This record gives sequence, structure tokens and C-alpha cells, in this order.
Amino acid sequence: NGSSDCSMQIVPPPVDERGVTFRWKDYRAHGRTRYKTMTLSAEEFMRRFLLQLLPSGFHRIRHYGLLANGTRQRHIDTARQLLHQHPRGIAAEVKEAHPSTGSAGPTFVCRHCGAPMIIIETLAPAHTIRGPPSAPAPS
Repeated sequence: NGSSDCSMQIVPPPVDERGVTFRWKDYRAHGRTRYKTMTLSAEEFMRRFLLQLLPSGFHRIRHYGLLANGTRQRHIDTARQLLHQHPRGIAAEVKEAHPSTGSAGPTFVCRHCGAPMIIIETLAPAHTIRGPPSAPAPS
């Protein structure tokens, strides 16, 4: 419903020749400077206000999920441990610590973090690929 996101739904802020003046909360500030006043043109105020509205049938998701800001790094670290993956930045150390054993197997490296990629399983095709039917041999 968005009522917790924007209190202007209940009491519209006053509009004058300068625009729309309203109070807002700065979560980074503490003490007396936490609540601030802002004046925007009516068009800019409406643009920002309408960005808060969702189409019918959509639900706002803010602070939920594995990658929510408050616990993101802890969850990523836990996922890496469960997947037996090395933390970021250790890919070069892993390569130096485990030199190749002489096998010429392919080495795949993640393009995002540079960590070596481990092949868990290679999937074989479900059926063999065949060409068009050949003509019967002349007899």
C-alpha cells in the first residue's frame, strides 16, 4: 500500500509559488539534523512521489532475501562456504598453491572474480546427433 513509505498520501504538503515544501528523514544524520525540509517544484515532487507507486498486483519488497543490505556479506560468505568456494581475491593464491599436476585438463576462470571454476558434472547429450538418412546402396 505504500503508506509507510510516504506520509504525503494522507496530508498533502502545501504548495506555493516556490513549489512543494515537505519534511523528510535523513537516516544517515543523528540528533537535531535528522529531520530536514526540502522544497521542490510541483512537477519534480509529483515525479518523485509517483516513483513510489507500484502497478496493481505488484508487491514492494525492500528488506528481505539473502542479499538484503544488512546481512548481504554474511550470507555471501555462508554461501561460499557451503559451495566450497574460495573467497574473492584468493584465486591467484589458489593457483600458486596447487600447481598443475601435468594433466592437460581445461582450466576455466570466472570472468567476474577470477576464481577457478570447478567442473562438477559434464552432461552428455540425451541422444546422438545423426545426419539425414542415406540412400540405400544399389544392388
